[in-house]
Amino acid sequence: MSVSVPAIISPSEPLAVRQADADQELVATWVARHESPHTVGNYRRQARRFLTFTERPLREVRVCDVQAFLATLSAKAPATRANATAALKSLLSFGYDIGYLPLNVGKMVKAPAVKNTLAERIMEEADATRMIAIEPDPRNRALLTLTYGAGLRASEVCALRWRDLSARDGAGQVTAFGKGGKTRVILLSANTWRTVAAISGDAGPDAPVFRSVKGGALSRVQLHRIVKAAAARAGLSPDISAHWLRHAHASHSLDRGAPIHLVQATLGHASVATTGRYTHARPSDSSARYLGI
Repeated sequence: MSVSVPAIISPSEPLAVRQADADQELVATWVARHESPHTVGNYRRQARRFLTFTERPLREVRVCDVQAFLATLSAKAPATRANATAALKSLLSFGYDIGYLPLNVGKMVKAPAVKNTLAERIMEEADATRMIAIEPDPRNRALLTLTYGAGLRASEVCALRWRDLSARDGAGQVTAFGKGGKTRVILLSANTWRTVAAISGDAGPDAPVFRSVKGGALSRVQLHRIVKAAAARAGLSPDISAHWLRHAHASHSLDRGAPIHLVQATLGHASVATTGRYTHARPSDSSARYLGI
């Protein structure tokens, strides 16, 4: 592994100060390994809260310290506790793997079970298509169409440049640079391609596909506002976000008979097991239907 072990920065400082500096360097190195701004911000907050709570160097942290910190979150939702647990386990494992920590105390801590709420975040196909169809703004309609039609993540949509889209076989394709630094090419339907190509105008290859009013690339915050406004216009749940359209793509394509490995490749899932969650969230049959009640 190429990651260096954080050093004690200033020998002239008291030991506690030097150790705190080294802990902060470890946290900074650990956080820098993640590309998602959301993950980086979340992990940095979790580490800061934990270090403030324990008031001791990471090298002296024990299992009971981690458990005591997580106990302070007992009133929080299971997903919040699971998120904090995952962050701490990742930090402590990283510190141990690079030789900075003598023990991986996080290995002994288990995250709480979290209810799978995926089924609650899947739209009906008719709702998704209506939300897109009644969007009056051409740019926003193209944005919604491509997000749903290609199953893109919010960050992938916002990062698109016109060089990432090209015509192909009477329709088109989009090249997405996604999670984990992976690139994938997604073939688009003819309708999706026409809708997106119609807003290109005289844009150059390096211009953002979806521009903000200031001329730069649309931000994820702006994307979510557009999606929520479209959902409200269609009389749908205020909880709907851009990621719901990605969920909808997976679920609806599987409902229509798309092979699960193809959906996996389109969405960029690392494992087919991840894609398989959609079949469990919306099963096509159940033994309950075979009973006489």
